[in-house]
Amino acid sequence: MSQVFLCLLNGIGCMYLDSKMEGLERIQPNRQVVAFILMMFLSQVRSEPLRYSVREETESGSFIAHLAKDLGLGTGELAARSARVVSDDDKQRLQLDGQTGDLLLREKLDREELCGPIEPCVLHFQVFLETPVQFFQGELSIQDINDHSPLFPDREMLLNIPENSQPGTLFPLKLAQDLDVGSNGLQKYTINPNSYFHVLTRNHSEGKKYPDLVQDKTLDREELQELSLTLLALDGGSPPRSGTVMVRILIMDVNDNAPEFVHTPYEVQVLENSPLDFPIVRVSARDADAGNFGSVSYSLFQASDEIKQTFSINEVTGEMRLTKKLDFEKINSYHVEIEATDGGGLSGKGTVVIEVVDVNDNAPELTISSLTSSIPENAPETVVSIFRIRDRDSGDNGKMICSIPDHLPFILKPTFKNFYTLLTESPLDREKTAEYNITITVTDLGSPRLKTEHKITVLVSDVNDNAPTFTQTSYTLFVRENNSPALHMGSVSATDRDSGSNAQVTYSLLPPQDPHLPLASLVSINADNGHLFALRSLDYEALRAFEFRVGAIDAGSPALSSEALVRVEVVDENDNSPFVLYPLQNGSAPCTELVPRAAEAGYLVTKVVAVDSDSGQNAWLSYQLLKATEPGLFSVWAHNGEVRTARLLSERDAAKHRLIVLVKDNGEPLMSTTVTLHVLLVDGFSQPYLPLPEVASDQARADSLTVYLVIALASVSSLFLFSVLLFIAVRLCRRNREASVGRCSVPEGHFPGHLVDVSGTGTLSQSYQYEVCMTGDSRTGEFKFLKPIIPNLLVPDIGREVKENSRNSFVFS
Repeated sequence: MSQVFLCLLNGIGCMYLDSKMEGLERIQPNRQVVAFILMMFLSQVRSEPLRYSVREETESGSFIAHLAKDLGLGTGELAARSARVVSDDDKQRLQLDGQTGDLLLREKLDREELCGPIEPCVLHFQVFLETPVQFFQGELSIQDINDHSPLFPDREMLLNIPENSQPGTLFPLKLAQDLDVGSNGLQKYTINPNSYFHVLTRNHSEGKKYPDLVQDKTLDREELQELSLTLLALDGGSPPRSGTVMVRILIMDVNDNAPEFVHTPYEVQVLENSPLDFPIVRVSARDADAGNFGSVSYSLFQASDEIKQTFSINEVTGEMRLTKKLDFEKINSYHVEIEATDGGGLSGKGTVVIEVVDVNDNAPELTISSLTSSIPENAPETVVSIFRIRDRDSGDNGKMICSIPDHLPFILKPTFKNFYTLLTESPLDREKTAEYNITITVTDLGSPRLKTEHKITVLVSDVNDNAPTFTQTSYTLFVRENNSPALHMGSVSATDRDSGSNAQVTYSLLPPQDPHLPLASLVSINADNGHLFALRSLDYEALRAFEFRVGAIDAGSPALSSEALVRVEVVDENDNSPFVLYPLQNGSAPCTELVPRAAEAGYLVTKVVAVDSDSGQNAWLSYQLLKATEPGLFSVWAHNGEVRTARLLSERDAAKHRLIVLVKDNGEPLMSTTVTLHVLLVDGFSQPYLPLPEVASDQARADSLTVYLVIALASVSSLFLFSVLLFIAVRLCRRNREASVGRCSVPEGHFPGHLVDVSGTGTLSQSYQYEVCMTGDSRTGEFKFLKPIIPNLLVPDIGREVKENSRNSFVFS
């Protein structure tokens, strides 16, 4: 195996090539200076085409040239730049190895099929690089091999030669056809040796070689009536090929004038869209002989199959007509040989040159070479497609205009030899338009104008350039207290104008602004759909409302986010029973209310003070006397809990009374509590108040009464002084008060402070403040304990202010 090594001394590389063209290796050092020079060279379209040659019938896959080297590119650079080879006839007869840079044959080439009689046979192709776009022209010359023998159209030729023909007369013979060209084509004719004729090979203006039979001596029909010779056609191949035909010569009687055409050649022009049977031309030949020898008939001489299928001639009139549609793009001219033969067998030759006139019957063609179906939004100028246009017509009929609609953000740029590049004019916005349907229109300049439209669909791929957007900037959710854990409170929703993963929104709770708010133990959120859940039961009395922020983040890169405010309002439920502030029910000894027997009907015995931790109608309290020792003696006001005498007291009434008062709210379901009141009827404060046990002996009761009288006298004296001071303080407090509700500065004891009235029924919430005062009876001059009262307490249901009555005790007027 012979091997050739070609090494470049400038350091660019070394190429190894074997004789079978089976492989090619090329090593090129990474030299930045050389690469820069090569790129600067390749940045322009090569004006001079690349020329290569190959013998026909070469096996497919055979090596043609090292294209990468010829283009000055490195190994593998063709693949990196998406190089392609495109032939003018749209048939891929060549292939490019992008890794090695070799140009190879894709299939066997038959020169006769590709070019026919045309010489030289050149296959034009283009090499274009896609990134960046570059074009190169190439020519592949197909060398002929001697693979065809000369062939005669018939097995036998018949010649009628008059006996009076003179030596030196030429008799045209039918030529042989050899599909090869050049030196491999037909070169000469020979005939077997004889004393009458020899063959003269004559060159035609079209390059064809015609055989002429030359007469060497005079003929004598009486001596020789018929002669058979073998005509041999030889080509110039090595070894040469040949073809033979039998030439049969009949010696005829004298006919010494051959037909002659009036005009030769005939030149006519025919439109390619002419209908069938269209008359083309009428030829005419004259013969000076008379009779049968002067009668002329016409026929096509040595016509190819194409001419026989396309034209016909009337053998009598010589009129030629069209028998097959013409196509200027396939054949633009015909040379038709006409033979005129007289009755004596003599013939003359004429030529008809038919020029096919082009008409605009071919619409432009558009071939996509490269297409990018998806372009990222916000990208700068981007190549969408590279395509080629072509029109098979000629002249103005083959000139074309390429355009796209004006309203699209794309532009067309002519590149090279009817190649166009479709580019984006400006960055695209997927949220505005996600898909473009581009119609490329190619129109020729013929008459009438023909056009071709090709539609391209370009999808705009998404870039994460839109943050999620909540449907509301703030959300308010209402949740009833005592809810079950994992209760779905509501949802937040955010949308993202992007698509795919860029639009996948994930929700999360953001750290609360209030560091004391235990948000993680109160609320959770579903990261996928934004559903909010209460993690534990909420208590309206402990937490009436709270706020937090929810974040929404997409799955793009980089991720974008937004946030919204969520406020949760806890809705109250009736889950608290009324709580009695006075009288206290958990004391070690019951509190006894003293009522003078001289009290009139409607006398204020005491006031039941209760609160409810709930709100609204759940905290509206009402009072009801549930049970009494003596029914009808006392009554309870339903709205404010005041216990008053229902009638005048008498001596027959028992001294000790036990009242049970029911306090209930207005909620659903209703909740209530009871309070027990102990009332003692006395004749005056001089009579000692002794809380008598239920079961005791008379002696024990007398001893206890004495002890309590002593204690009561001491207490009354102290309380008298305290009540005077309290009375003065209350008066001063009323005068200096700016608001409608006053506050007395008295010891709070064990009662809760900062109490206010919030209901419309005269009841108190847990934030009420009330006072316990002591006063004296103006009629008896004695002192007695009064109920806890609320000075200047505004009772919404009656709208009146607490005032002091004539007994120096505070009652509601």
